[in-house]
Amino acid sequence: MKRRPQTLDDLRAGGKAGLARALSAVETEDGTAELATFLDEAALDPKGTVIGLTGPPGVGKSTLTNALIAAFRGRGETVGVIAVDPSSQLTGGALLGDRTRLRTDPEDTGVFVRSMAARDRLGGLSDHAVAGIALMRAVMDRVIVESVGIGQSEADVAFAVDTVVLCIQPGSGDSLQFMKAGIMELPDVVAVTKADMGAPARRARADVEGALSLARLSHDRPSPRVVMVSASDGTGVDDLVAACDAHSAVSLSAGKLDLRRREQHLKWVEDAVRDRFGRRGLSVCDVASALAESAGPFAAILYLERTLEERMKGS
Repeated sequence: MKRRPQTLDDLRAGGKAGLARALSAVETEDGTAELATFLDEAALDPKGTVIGLTGPPGVGKSTLTNALIAAFRGRGETVGVIAVDPSSQLTGGALLGDRTRLRTDPEDTGVFVRSMAARDRLGGLSDHAVAGIALMRAVMDRVIVESVGIGQSEADVAFAVDTVVLCIQPGSGDSLQFMKAGIMELPDVVAVTKADMGAPARRARADVEGALSLARLSHDRPSPRVVMVSASDGTGVDDLVAACDAHSAVSLSAGKLDLRRREQHLKWVEDAVRDRFGRRGLSVCDVASALAESAGPFAAILYLERTLEERMKGS
């Protein structure tokens, strides 16, 4: 049995097969110091930017992912996709298998798609999915994370990607529901899908812009750009890519991207501890100190898990 690549350089030189082995190792070597060291090396040396597509089921995220893959590959960029699906309550595996909905050329070495189960995370990202994002981000020019899309619990995506794209479809009333739930405070870009519907799409855009005007955005954050997209005929795809590029450029020039990723790492550690030990376990941990004293977020997670396990044995 072939093991995962031993170093980040090995991973980058290993192509799709090397990335597949590394992603499999996230599950088979979970909880080992060797895997944590490997994941931290990847997490702390990102190559690409990560776009998160979120929104309710049926909004067209998979179709839009296909369009973005084509757009990025057309520019010669490598693309990794993590499609997060609902989980089976029996096996914990992905139920829908988003790879079946994504059209990619198996001979294209510049595209890699992986379906991952949401497990029992309300926000849709399991620890394994987060580790997968760190690995893909270290290898690919672009990473697209297609969330499970469960409606009003999309905050997890915001703590795992560089640009959050909220997808809303015409005639659904999504903008009002998201405004009530506070979701409008999360996206960096809003995509009104199915723009080929005409007048209903234009009304949806107006509704979104109205909802954004009422959202409680931080003083240093510009209002998200709203674009109309029809992935079926290609309308607006270039505008969406441009909006994501613009957000990345502003974040990078203002130093916000590094800050965002540091905040992500802290959130990853907090979520991992809370998921295994609950709020009480998290309350007795100094997550910030553990992260500062560790080689990276995955080593910090391993250290805190082992520390809490020892406390439980001694109590």
